[in-house]
Amino acid sequence: MARKALKLASWTSMALAASGVYLYSNKYLDPNDFGAVRVGRAVATTAVISYDYLTSLRSVPYGSEEYLQIRSKIQDLFLSFDDTPLGAASLAQVHKAVLRDGRTVAVKVQHPKVQAQSSKDILLMEMLVQAVKQLFPEFEFMWLVDEAKKNLPLELDFLNEGKNAEKVAQMLKHFDFLKVPRIYWELSTKRVLLMEFVEGGQVNDRHYMERNEIDVNEISRHLGKMYSEMIFVNGFVHCDPHPGNVLVRKRPGTGKAEIVLLDHGLYQVLTEEFRLDYCHLWQSLIWTDMERVKKYSQRLGAGDLYPLFACMLTARSWDSVNRGISQAPVTSTEDLEIRSNAANYLPQISQLLNHVPRQMLLIFKTNDLLRSIEATLGTRASASSFLNMSRCCIRALAQHKKRNTHSFFRRTEISFSEAFSLWQIDLHELLLRVRGLRLASWVSALLSWLFAAPH
Repeated sequence: MARKALKLASWTSMALAASGVYLYSNKYLDPNDFGAVRVGRAVATTAVISYDYLTSLRSVPYGSEEYLQIRSKIQDLFLSFDDTPLGAASLAQVHKAVLRDGRTVAVKVQHPKVQAQSSKDILLMEMLVQAVKQLFPEFEFMWLVDEAKKNLPLELDFLNEGKNAEKVAQMLKHFDFLKVPRIYWELSTKRVLLMEFVEGGQVNDRHYMERNEIDVNEISRHLGKMYSEMIFVNGFVHCDPHPGNVLVRKRPGTGKAEIVLLDHGLYQVLTEEFRLDYCHLWQSLIWTDMERVKKYSQRLGAGDLYPLFACMLTARSWDSVNRGISQAPVTSTEDLEIRSNAANYLPQISQLLNHVPRQMLLIFKTNDLLRSIEATLGTRASASSFLNMSRCCIRALAQHKKRNTHSFFRRTEISFSEAFSLWQIDLHELLLRVRGLRLASWVSALLSWLFAAPH
């Protein structure tokens, strides 16, 4: 494997060099612009903001007379504007500012030249994937290029991001623990997005939560509920929940723990067929119905690789999937087994990713990011979190059945069945809690006896 990696690196370098010389000589690409991910491109940021408001989006050289004129016009828009960004990423950076009416806002500004650069980055990615394909025919990565071509234009349209933010805020308004910053449309454009300024700590910052007396387990449960609702019930999924996009805080006024969801540029819209199959699959995994695990994995494109598919979805070993993923937590031995198997099964994983529906790719990414947060917080998925997922699946499947029947009696029957299934889950969860409390009391009594016993 090490030799393959070394060979791939050397061939990739050659491919980069050759393609760079060829494209430069043909004036398609500037080698100085290479790089699919470029952090901190902040040149002329302030000018870009004003320019989007006041002109037609052409570049303004930093420090030029025109730049200085536009910089003075910014003072008409903002009472104050922090030139140092709060955060920067490959496509944009965020600044804190105060509007003339006193509102504190976050200003998300697209990096200059990123629109033009994006098409070059995709072309470069496509060339590299083709080079890998020539070297290792068993690896299939063209889906990476397809996804980039589809998603990048959406992420570059900040008006689309604002619409997504408002949609998810409305969709999840029943969750009092969720905060989606308000969008200020009157000062937003395709390249500049103004929103309500909200402070908080990153969701993986245990020390911040401990200092602010925020319950880590409560945050983890809230995160699970929020994403289960998005995936199973609504089919509209925020696909970039890395820690910089998910903040936590004590809500002003109430002191309750609150999740702040940021960066709404990348969402996956699930088709109804996919969403329902995915619901059935998770129900089967949670309740260890292996025949249905096979059936719904194959319906989602896994074919004969359905055991690998189930392991990738749950981040559990095949033995654990067969025993029941809610029966026991992940052990360090199982973690090590999963990591070693991931390296051994790379060709099969590549084949699987190439055959599943494209909707599944961003779901995989989202699941991995959420698990990374759980691992950092030390709150890996528990029986309770699986039961919350099951509740969402039951509701989603019942809603679908009710929409597709015109019979009052049939709808009533479906509602009763839904209520009974949810009651069963509530009872099961109660029994788990009682068992946990009983075990805790036994352990406490045993410790008391041990410490009280004469030595």
